[in-house]
Amino acid sequence: MTRRTPLNEAHRKLGARMVDFAGWDMPVQYSSVIGEHEAVRTAVGLFDVSHMGEIEFTGPGALETVNRLISNDLGRIQDGQAVYAGLLNDLGGFVDDVVAYRFSPERILICVNSSNREKDFTWMSARAEGVKPVDKSDDYAQIAVQGPKAVGLVQRLTKADLSQVGTYRFTEGEVAGVKAIISRTGYTGEDGFELYCAAGDAVKLWDALLEAGQPDGVKPCGLGARDSLRTEMKYALYGNDIDDAHTALEAGLGWIVKLDKAGGFIGKDALAAQKAAGVPRKLVGFELTGAGIPRHGYPILKDGERVGEVTSGTQGPTVKKPIGMGYVPAKLATEGSTFDVEIRGRAVPAVVVKTPFLKKS
Repeated sequence: MTRRTPLNEAHRKLGARMVDFAGWDMPVQYSSVIGEHEAVRTAVGLFDVSHMGEIEFTGPGALETVNRLISNDLGRIQDGQAVYAGLLNDLGGFVDDVVAYRFSPERILICVNSSNREKDFTWMSARAEGVKPVDKSDDYAQIAVQGPKAVGLVQRLTKADLSQVGTYRFTEGEVAGVKAIISRTGYTGEDGFELYCAAGDAVKLWDALLEAGQPDGVKPCGLGARDSLRTEMKYALYGNDIDDAHTALEAGLGWIVKLDKAGGFIGKDALAAQKAAGVPRKLVGFELTGAGIPRHGYPILKDGERVGEVTSGTQGPTVKKPIGMGYVPAKLATEGSTFDVEIRGRAVPAVVVKTPFLKKS
């Protein structure tokens, strides 16, 4: 059965084109993907991300329990901060990539990918020593407000002082009269917030943001723009760029792995061994130097031999270039390395470039 977010009817009223995404009926675009992408880069865009899952650990020992499950370290941050982290298998590959919110040592909320919600909950339940997780996904809706005008828009609707909420920090307050977790996080490369509210309040909050954002040129944005925005930043998408078969080190996400964390974590031994031995393949960002657009699954060739495949690709609306990501042997992963991407039987030349593709000033 197809799932619907609390904002499903609102999307339809706005004329969204709906598609199936991991079993959810979601808007892929409203007006145009490029127009929505540009709104986020230059003004402000709204995304319904209520399909994401929320799993909570509460009670004495919650922080220690979660810290053994994730690659990053909640012990190094303060209450009111969040970390990006991996749930990793014994080989160091991804069960999922998540954001963990530290409300206190006795309350941790984990935001998981929609496609992995049940899998993650089962995985965590089986491995949690001490505090057991509770799946709160149906209780929450989530709206992302992203773009250079996002902070101003949310600030007009709340009494909370958002200047005190830095990147990967969060606070609790009311936005447009709706109780919310106000998190300075996102998946676009722009400033902004992800607002978590009760599912029953989602329409009220969405409508208030759309109305208050009119002077800013606010646009509702679909999954199409979400994908092109994150690709320009080389942000990984689970199931494309990261999965259970590629390690966090191969994915270039060593910065979310704290090998020296007290108490360790699942996957630590495998990653420590791989770090010592050297990573055999790496996720790179590349630009095509010939004509074409790289897409997920296209073969990557070196001297006519298949050496990898494209994990994500698009024509970057802001960078105005055909860009992509893919795993290649470590010797081909250095900046300036060249290979070909096979597009409909043609070998199109590509070069490894420094990422993110979009350089933020």
